[in-house]
Amino acid sequence: MSDSHGIDRRAFVKSAVAIGGAAALSACLNRGAEIDVPRGPEEPDAEFPDRQHAWNAFLPTNDAGNNHHPRHRVLLALEYGDGTPTDEEREAVETALTGIERAYERSAAGLLFTVSYSPYYFDRFDSDLPDSIDLPEPRALSSFEDPDADDVDAIVHLASDHGEVVMGAEEALKGELDELNGVSQPDAALTDAFTVRERRTGFIGDGLPAEHQDVDGVPDDGPVPEDAPMYMGFESVYEGNQPGEDRVTIQDGPFAGGTTQQLSTLTLNLTQWYEQDSREQRVAKMFCPHHAENDLVEDAGENLGTDPRMDDCDEPMDTARNKGVVGHGQKMVDVRENDKPIILRRDFDSTDGDRASVHFLALQRTISDFVTTREAMNGEEVDRNSAVGQRTNNGILQYIDTVRRGNFLVPPRSLRALPPANPAAETAENPEVARA
Repeated sequence: MSDSHGIDRRAFVKSAVAIGGAAALSACLNRGAEIDVPRGPEEPDAEFPDRQHAWNAFLPTNDAGNNHHPRHRVLLALEYGDGTPTDEEREAVETALTGIERAYERSAAGLLFTVSYSPYYFDRFDSDLPDSIDLPEPRALSSFEDPDADDVDAIVHLASDHGEVVMGAEEALKGELDELNGVSQPDAALTDAFTVRERRTGFIGDGLPAEHQDVDGVPDDGPVPEDAPMYMGFESVYEGNQPGEDRVTIQDGPFAGGTTQQLSTLTLNLTQWYEQDSREQRVAKMFCPHHAENDLVEDAGENLGTDPRMDDCDEPMDTARNKGVVGHGQKMVDVRENDKPIILRRDFDSTDGDRASVHFLALQRTISDFVTTREAMNGEEVDRNSAVGQRTNNGILQYIDTVRRGNFLVPPRSLRALPPANPAAETAENPEVARA
């Protein structure tokens, strides 16, 4: 749909989200039909689950039966500074977060968000993180990558189908709006405690990548399929290859009900993917050669429904030796528990820096679960014992470069505002410091 200015509204909204700021929000609101987003509850504490990452119950399903993921994203990378948080700062952050919860309902059509903290944030405390928390500093996870460490203190992840919603929430959190969706906003702001080092943006959903392929990393002739939800042309997340939220939730200790988050920035190199590889080769590398040879994947793969049918693929080593190629999804089959993966993907594409990229965001109970999954993706055994190369014909490794990695703790909602490293220990010393 185009507005009166002749510019597709979806493209305009995505561009506005990427630019950000009050002016972009105002332009977006003035350029099309007013959106109608129900307000959130007056008392979010009584209505919302304590798991920040409990999104699935608030997501609709698409025609294929998979969860529909919010189309527009903003990541606010925050720095706290020196010292340890004060009670006043914790109260200000919590008040600001509650303000946007009151403004928008918790849904993909409204607003979903999480707040997470890095190991660098927790280093400021005298107490260590509990033994139940696995949160190492980020590191390279293959011999062919050299990523920068994402050493910010915290990340706020905002997600909505409406770009106006994520922009409005961002501005309200920065204390720039007195009213949001007709709801008065508090004087308190995230910036009472944090500074925003960087804002990162992105999108996911049918048509959005094709509308934004005039960037580095994508061939000039515009090859991204018009209906593809991701730059590489295929559905990326099926219900059958996602674990339940219980599997990625921390079970014990003061952070029970939370999860860990691994956030990587991956740049895409799609010239060979689209200009040299055939459709059959792309299917073989993304899924497996069996899927390519039997024409199992139509268009972006919606015909597969909720199950990408990875069990139909042969053993990766056999395929590598016999076919000279192994599929990305095929390599993941062995990293499952009760026939489900052990990481929950909520990644999305981006044009940050005018480069086609992916913010690969994964939730898991422990960071070591992510490491195990990434090691399977590396396919080092396949590389050592077949004609398949370290990256060539080894899934999609040759088309992505990891430029940044970060590890974060997503605490339960009750501890989302500047948590101490060990809430149980700090509460015992000073009951007023950690929230119940």
